Amino acid sequence: MAKARSAQKPVKPDAEGLAASARAAARSKGPAPVHLWDPPFCGDLDIRIARDGTWFYLGTPIGRTELVKLFSSILRKDGDAYFLVTPVEKVGITVDDAPFVAVDFDAEGTGADQVLTFTTQVDDQVAAGAEHPIRVTRDPDTGEPAPYILVRSRLEALIDRKSFYRLVDIGSTEEVDGAAWFGVWSGGQFFPIIPAAELP
Repeated sequence: MAKARSAQKPVKPDAEGLAASARAAARSKGPAPVHLWDPPFCGDLDIRIARDGTWFYLGTPIGRTELVKLFSSILRKDGDAYFLVTPVEKVGITVDDAPFVAVDFDAEGTGADQVLTFTTQVDDQVAAGAEHPIRVTRDPDTGEPAPYILVRSRLEALIDRKSFYRLVDIGSTEEVDGAAWFGVWSGGQFFPIIPAAELP
């Protein structure tokens, strides 16, 4: 009589194994359909995305751009937590602020017809509009603004400082809920940045 198989111990996730699973699941360019996958949670992996968009593994920056792009394509946010997800595993990672950084943008048109297309540090491109809104938070102590654009599925990009200054250069003042706001137009939407009364 054959012996019953002993239960297999769960394998601790690692970056190379996760990358292999992600490559196997990739069928086309662009983000994978992570919202459709429901694998078991396999624990946390020592991957951190810093506020400037740098990815770290075991405290060391990940220097392979293609690996960072691969990981970014399987990123998902559930609640307030971030995970890398493949069809067979789900691992938790740490994100200091937003998982992406918008490092540049192109502006076409003017006024309400203007379209702002942002590029992230992993070469995702997204046009601001109703489906990809821009939002701005303010530091409660310093008042410093932090602008974000929604890239996909609850994943945002922090708009970097040089791009934000460029947005300010092309901004305008509009009435929002009875108050004057300074902001930018894109895709037929006006995105307020700061009350006009607070402009220097």
